[in-house]
Amino acid sequence: MDLPSFASTSLLAGLEGFALGGGLIIAIGAQNAYLIRQGVRGERVYLVATLCFLSDALLIAIGTAGIGAVIASDPLLRSIAAWGGAVFLITYGAKSAYAVLHPVPLDWQAGEDSGRGIWKIVLTTLALTFLNPHVYLDTVVLVGGVAAQYEAAERLYFTVGAILASALWFYGLAVGALRVAPFFQTNRGAQVLDGTVTLVMFAVALSLIKGELGG
Repeated sequence: MDLPSFASTSLLAGLEGFALGGGLIIAIGAQNAYLIRQGVRGERVYLVATLCFLSDALLIAIGTAGIGAVIASDPLLRSIAAWGGAVFLITYGAKSAYAVLHPVPLDWQAGEDSGRGIWKIVLTTLALTFLNPHVYLDTVVLVGGVAAQYEAAERLYFTVGAILASALWFYGLAVGALRVAPFFQTNRGAQVLDGTVTLVMFAVALSLIKGELGG
């Protein structure tokens, strides 16, 4: 393959990776809802964005390396992740539902300055990411399956494109959440935020349970 042809094919691979990666993460799921929540609360939002991005990049790399199909083919692992994720999401959703009934205006400065609970934020972010089987099926299996059509060099560009889309989305979401934070410093804003998080968490949990029950 001559250089111009290789450059053209590599660029197309990178663009396809970017488009596919972006399309998969834009849907507001549990992970994105939590990032938005942390952003409007001013609680370690860039830490959460970084953890989301690094986790996504790892899963994309695993998928494009061809390991995704192995993970997806183990029904026991998928079942454990599904039920564990559902329990976690329902618990977290119930906590947010309680907050809707007992709203507390968000104190942005207090959230930003406090160093307490950092490990809770880290563990929650990782749980929302890795306890969701959809993450493996979409990011690992689907992205990996599309990447398999490319040769090794072009697959690298595809992978970089998908990872770049992930970085732009998560950090963009963090910045956007910070910009709308003033609204959520009111009782009504706090209720809207926690209500949205509750609905998202319960919806994702329900999809996991239906998947396991064959519904």
